[in-house]
Amino acid sequence: MHQVNEFLKLIDSFIGSAAWFPYALLGTGLFFTIYLKFPQIRFFRHALRIVSGKYDKEELPGDTSHFQALATALSGTVGTGNIAGVALALHLGGPAALFWMLVTAAFGMCTKFVEVSLSHKYREKLDDGTMAGGPMYYMKNAEFLLMGKKVNLKWLAAIFAFATVLSSFGTGSLPQINSISGTLQTTFDLNPVITGAVLSVLLGLVIIGGIKRIAAVTSKLVPGMAIIYFIGAFAVILANIGNIVPSFVAIFGDIFTGSAATGGFVGASLAFAFNKGVGRGLFSNEAGQGSAPIAHASAKANEPLSEGMVAILEPFIDTIVICTVTGLVLLSSGAWSEKHQNNFEYTDIEILQGQYSENQDKLLYNHINDKESLPTFSGNLEVQRGEIMNTDITFLHARSIAEDVKVYSVEDLIDESLFTGKIQIENGKVTDERLLSFEGKSLVHSASLTTIAFTRGWFGEYGKYIVSIGLLLFAFSTAISWSYYGDRAMTFLFGTKSVIYYRIVYVIAFFFAAFQDTTIIWTLSGITIAVMTLPNLLGIIWLRKDMKKTISEYGDFFEEQFPGQKHPKFK
Repeated sequence: MHQVNEFLKLIDSFIGSAAWFPYALLGTGLFFTIYLKFPQIRFFRHALRIVSGKYDKEELPGDTSHFQALATALSGTVGTGNIAGVALALHLGGPAALFWMLVTAAFGMCTKFVEVSLSHKYREKLDDGTMAGGPMYYMKNAEFLLMGKKVNLKWLAAIFAFATVLSSFGTGSLPQINSISGTLQTTFDLNPVITGAVLSVLLGLVIIGGIKRIAAVTSKLVPGMAIIYFIGAFAVILANIGNIVPSFVAIFGDIFTGSAATGGFVGASLAFAFNKGVGRGLFSNEAGQGSAPIAHASAKANEPLSEGMVAILEPFIDTIVICTVTGLVLLSSGAWSEKHQNNFEYTDIEILQGQYSENQDKLLYNHINDKESLPTFSGNLEVQRGEIMNTDITFLHARSIAEDVKVYSVEDLIDESLFTGKIQIENGKVTDERLLSFEGKSLVHSASLTTIAFTRGWFGEYGKYIVSIGLLLFAFSTAISWSYYGDRAMTFLFGTKSVIYYRIVYVIAFFFAAFQDTTIIWTLSGITIAVMTLPNLLGIIWLRKDMKKTISEYGDFFEEQFPGQKHPKFK
């Protein structure tokens, strides 16, 4: 598992985790914000009127209402990114990372407005009567000019569609069920295999029905899961109301310096906080990734811009509202910087040669933030009745110094006996082929951290059930929506007959991911997100003039269809 994760991390270092990727993402959003004169602000109220159904007409072409399309797209974005993703960003980059998540969302509102409008404009009606759209269709159908000559971008459309299929697993299937199974195991001691099996069957039953059944299910799940989650979140926030102001100070006070060390958290540099905040922000709201336009293509409308305006609301709801609430829960509760008893994952374990201390040692800070590597330990760990006897080492887990580490043999866990013997370590990683379990106190991240934070409110230990139920609904609805994105991409690449085979593989992968290593799942997710995002950003920048023209045309259409109605200035 360690070797697989290291290989995936190497790939990710050139794309999603590369220093240039956040700038490409934010830069695109900033460019369109200025180029189109802040549409996320100008059109916000108009977007609310559209999604309320004020301008809906039943006879318009499409399969779903504006609200159902928004709910389907939100169900694809509101998921583990809001529960596990925020906790991971905070764990990696500290409170300052949350600020960069919010910045990503603010510019992402404009990016999503553009990508949805263009994709809706160039959607197609398939042989089965349903609508198909997404970046691959505007890449295929729009008129692209290069030095005054028309160029064909079908090759870019094919790349994007293939990346969408990969990302449907990396974003929609694997991390969702992995987070669900992990949380249910922590809360109810439910075997991940059982969780994966039951939910895989339910997933298969829903996605077989296509977009209409998916829209019907998600339009009911999204409001319900939001209510449950907010009740639990505000129970924590209000119980820790005295920590709210310090929480905001932590988020905004270290924007340009990085997050300072506190508790078990050794601190994070500005570059690390920025990169991880933008990356987790993208995973949360998917602005620029090109996924939401596929869901919005099914909406009933005879002009594209109205659906683009509906999409403005997604990053606002998903990141600026829900992720901020999650961040305040984590910060106000104090759980994010505390060490908690947990089972260690092999990929999060690193053993250093020499002794180091948290909060005082600059060398450890540089190592954790990928600035300057420290020498790692190679050799044997001497273990007696679960206790590590080596003295000149530092045992790291989850970017913190682990405490009270105990080692068990998996077979011995049944009768609670402790491991005694030698454990092989190479370059700081456990390479021993025996099945061993490491337990102790360290920082935790992802869904487990949010679960702990939710127990620090009025509901006490019952708060963890709210996270479990909320995550179950959030993540399951995301998996449902992403299956639709994947089958639209398969339809584009190989035709409608390929969809059934894709759905089978999707459900099978969903099952197996329930009991796989969390760190590997998240690393794979980062790769697939970046591979899908880059061709979409290239395409929408290329069509910037087309987008400005589309805004102007919508103004003429609106004045003709709804004379006397108030609307923002479109020109």
